Amino acid sequence: MSLAEFLKRRLVSKELDEEIDQIGKPIGSLGYDPWGYNNETLKIGYAVTREIYEKYFRVEVDGIDKIPAEGPVLIIANHSGQLPIDGLLIGFALASRENRPRIPRAMIERFFPTVPYLGNLLNQFGGVLGDPVNCAKMLANGEAIIVFPEGVRGSGKLYRDRYQLKRFGNGFMHLAMEHNATVVPVGVVGCEETIPAIANIKPLARMLGLPYFPLAAPVILPAKVHICVGDPMVFDNDDIPEEQVTTRVELVKAAVGEMIKKGLNQRKRLF
Repeated sequence: MSLAEFLKRRLVSKELDEEIDQIGKPIGSLGYDPWGYNNETLKIGYAVTREIYEKYFRVEVDGIDKIPAEGPVLIIANHSGQLPIDGLLIGFALASRENRPRIPRAMIERFFPTVPYLGNLLNQFGGVLGDPVNCAKMLANGEAIIVFPEGVRGSGKLYRDRYQLKRFGNGFMHLAMEHNATVVPVGVVGCEETIPAIANIKPLARMLGLPYFPLAAPVILPAKVHICVGDPMVFDNDDIPEEQVTTRVELVKAAVGEMIKKGLNQRKRLF
C-alpha cells in the first residue's frame, strides 16, 4: 500500500470522498490535469486543511458566496505571513462553502517548485507556477484563480509593516480584461501574526537563492484568521493606455484595503 493510499484510508471519509468527486475537476486518464492537479491528493489535503482551518486558525469568513460558482474568476487578495497560508485558507473557504463549492487554483511563487517534493505536492493540491501564460490558459479554461499581486513584496513584509499593502502589479488586470474574468477582492486578517518577522537577512537570502530570509520565530502561531470577500468587479477589454490599466488596478487594491479594514474591525483578539 502506498503512503497516499494509507493516508486516504485514515483521513478521508466516504462522505468527503464523494463530496470532492462531485466538485472535482476534469482530469486525464492518469489522474492529473495539465497543471498537475490530482483529485485523490486533494482529498487528503482537504481533510488535513479542515483541521487546521477550523481548529488551529479558527477561520471566520464573510461573503464567500460572492465568488461566482462558474466562469473565469481572479480572486485578488493581500499576501502575508512568510508562507502561503493565506492562499490555503482562501482555497479551503471556497471549496468547503455550502452553496455551490468550487475548487480554485492558486498562483505560487517561483521559489516553491524548486523545493524537493513541495512543488509537486502544491501542484497536486491545485497550485500553479505564477506565470502569466499559465494563468491565461486556466482563465480560458474557466478556472477560479487565487492571485496575490503583491508577490514576495507582500509575503515577505516585516511585522512593523503589517496590513500595509505593497505595490500591485498590473498583470492580473490585463488578464482579467483579456479573458472577461470577474475580479473579486479579498482581505485576509490574521496571517500577518502567524509568522511575524522582525528583519529580512538579505545577504543570507541571496546566498541561498531565496526571495527573502526572515528573522522570525521558528513556529507558526495560531492567530485567528478573518477572510472578508468584497463585491465582484468586471472590467471591459477596451484598448486603453497603461495609465488607465493602473487606475483600474488601484481600484482593486483599494477594495482589498477596505476588506482588510473590515476584517480588522471584526477581529476581537489576535489568538
